[in-house]
Amino acid sequence: MPATKRDYYEVLGVKKGSSLDEIRKAYREMALRYHPDRVPHEQKKEAEEKFKEISEAYAVLSDSQKRALYDQYGHSGIDQKYAYEDIFKGADFGSVFQGMGDYGLGGGIFDEIFSDLGYDIFGGSSRGGASSGRSRRGRDLEITIDITLEEAANGVEKTITVPRYEVCQACSGSGAKPGTKKTTCSQCKGSGRVVVSSGFFQLAQTCPRCRGEGAVIQTPGPECRGEGGTKVTRHIKVKVPPGVDTGSHLRIRGEGEAGTAGHGDLYVIIEVEPHNIFQRHNNDISTEITISLVKAILGAEVEVHTLNGKVEMRIPAGTQPGRIFRLKEKGIPDVHGRGIGDELVRVNVEIPARLSSEQRRLMEEFAKVSGEDFSSDSFTDKIKKTFR
Repeated sequence: MPATKRDYYEVLGVKKGSSLDEIRKAYREMALRYHPDRVPHEQKKEAEEKFKEISEAYAVLSDSQKRALYDQYGHSGIDQKYAYEDIFKGADFGSVFQGMGDYGLGGGIFDEIFSDLGYDIFGGSSRGGASSGRSRRGRDLEITIDITLEEAANGVEKTITVPRYEVCQACSGSGAKPGTKKTTCSQCKGSGRVVVSSGFFQLAQTCPRCRGEGAVIQTPGPECRGEGGTKVTRHIKVKVPPGVDTGSHLRIRGEGEAGTAGHGDLYVIIEVEPHNIFQRHNNDISTEITISLVKAILGAEVEVHTLNGKVEMRIPAGTQPGRIFRLKEKGIPDVHGRGIGDELVRVNVEIPARLSSEQRRLMEEFAKVSGEDFSSDSFTDKIKKTFR
């Protein structure tokens, strides 16, 4: 833990008077961001420390008694009353992630996470002894792909390139050079855990030398350098269903990194590129067309672009500028299969900038027939008449 603790409210990015729901929401977002199995390998150590920090802050601020004590006396009040492992007792971590099983955060995830990070804080008997015999699922991976609006509407199959760690074939994941074995860790004597004393309490922590394995590698394998895994590049076909939008997640089971209990999952995040004609509004799309003054007055059949080619659309006589027409089921299919959106077409009317003499004469006739007070004198002619 950090030598000087930060303010718990600052750690979670909330105000002192925040509600329990606001604290839960802040913790959920940060826990997802700093989950050690959801960050690149080189950031894992930093994420572990951050995860422990935000979880400690949540354990205190989500408990009314601990929070009141903290608000009155700060960290000293908590430290005097609770041993570190007792801070987490009674903390309702499970409710924070209800309904989020698809993210791999359901069930007893926090019991597992804190055990992985080396802290025996819940007093469970299942975490006694070294962790070398416990199987672990591989780390989940995330990748973002760009697709067009047409591909989002119709669905598409993409081949993506995914770099990931696989179990080293030479050492079968042990990390030791073939023909050699791991030896018992001299620091923890094979238990995988060491006891750290701090004042009036003791904290069982993962052995820093063997990382909880209870054994160390004397001769690392040359291919993986003792890591037990090698980096490979996989080409994976992804079927993107119709109706996805920017931010949609596709979960591909078993295509994450390898672990002793199997591969993690691959999360494909969709980014839909902007379109030069259409704008998307949920499952509807919108566009604009420009028609002549004659077509607006008399009516006409005009061609309109859709996501699947051009169609004919009827413009009724007397159409006003800005009128919006709806083309049924020419939008985006609902990703859950609940129908298809529409296409909204806004009509702009083009007013001629210049008229021929014949066009002008006919327009003047039209004005007279319509009973409009229309003068054919130009602005210049009116000025001349005024000053004669």
